Amino acid sequence: MTLSTTGISTLDELRTHLQWALELEHSTLPPYLCALYSLDPDRNAEAAQVVGTVFAEEMLHLLLAANLLNAVGADPVLDAPHLLPSYPHPLPHSDGSVQVGLGPFGPEALDLFLRIEQPARVDAPAQADGYATIGQFYTAIENGLRELCATLGEEAVFSGDPARQISDVHFRRGGGRVIAVVGLASALDALGEIVEQGEGATRTEVWDGDRDVVHPDRDEVAHYFRFVELKEGRRFQAGDTPRSGPTGEALVVDLDGIAPMRPNPRTTDHAPGSPVRQAQEEFNRTYCLLLQQLEEACTGSPSRLGAAIGTMYAVREQALALLRMPDGNGGSTAGPTFEWVPRDRRSASTHE
Repeated sequence: MTLSTTGISTLDELRTHLQWALELEHSTLPPYLCALYSLDPDRNAEAAQVVGTVFAEEMLHLLLAANLLNAVGADPVLDAPHLLPSYPHPLPHSDGSVQVGLGPFGPEALDLFLRIEQPARVDAPAQADGYATIGQFYTAIENGLRELCATLGEEAVFSGDPARQISDVHFRRGGGRVIAVVGLASALDALGEIVEQGEGATRTEVWDGDRDVVHPDRDEVAHYFRFVELKEGRRFQAGDTPRSGPTGEALVVDLDGIAPMRPNPRTTDHAPGSPVRQAQEEFNRTYCLLLQQLEEACTGSPSRLGAAIGTMYAVREQALALLRMPDGNGGSTAGPTFEWVPRDRRSASTHE
C-alpha cells in the first residue's frame, strides 16, 4: 500500500494513520512520566499538578485514538516492540524535527514539551505523513474522515463493533472526556478533544474549552500553554492571549526539588543483577503489562481498563523508587528505561 503524502484517500490509509495517532499519543507518556515523578511533590506541588494533568489527558487521548480505530473496523495495537523504541527518537511518523528523550523536569524537558505540543498556525496545511506539528497531522485525519464519508458513506467508514468503545472513564488528575465513536459527528468530537486540549481552542486561544480540574473556579489552559506557564513562571489569567503571554499569579519551580535523573537511561548502563538494573527490569515488565492490559481493554474487553488503572499505580511506585536510587554517574539518579519485554519474559506474578 502506498500512503498519500498529502491526504488520506482509502480506508486502509485511514486505519494506518489512526494507528499512527495511537502511537503518537503513547510516545508522549514516557517523557511526561519521567518529568512528573522527578518533581518532589512537597516542594513542587504546583508544577507536579500541571505535568500530572497533562499526563492524565494524554492517557485520555490514547483511549480516544483507540476508539477512533475501533470505530473504523481496525484493531488498536499497543502491546508491540515498536511502541518502545530507543531514546532519543523522533515523534512517530513526523518530520523528525522533534526528538523525544527521557529526563527530569527542567528547562530542557520544557523545551521538548513545548515542541511536542506546539500549535499549528491557523493557515498550516494538513500533513498526513512527515508532519511538523501534531495539529497538522490530525487535520489530515479529519479531512480523510470527511472525504471518505462523502465518497463511501458513513456506514461503510464506521463499520466497527460499538461494544468495543470505551466510555465513562475519568482520570482523577485530568480534564476532558472519553467519547464513544459511532459515526462522523462523534469522531470529529473525539479529534477536537485531542487537538483542543493540546493546542487550545481554534488554535488561537490559551484555553481548551474545559474547566480546570485542580482549580474549578477558572478555565483550563491547553497543554502547550501550561508548559508556557511553567517556563515563564506565571499563570495565565482572564484576558491573556498567546501574544500577551501569562500575566497572572506567580508559578514558582524549586529547582532543588527535582531528582537529577540520568537522561535516556538504558538497562545496559548497569551490570546484570545490580540493584538499579533489577529495578529497571521490574519497571519494564510492569509497563509492558500496562500496555498489554490497555490493548486488551481496547480490543474487545473494555473491563480490562480497571486492571490497567491498577497497574498504573505500580508503574508510579516503581518509577519513584528508581528516581531515588543513585545511578553512579556523577551524582545523577536512576530512572525508568521503557524497554520492550516480550510477554513470555514478564514475571509470572504480573499475569492475572
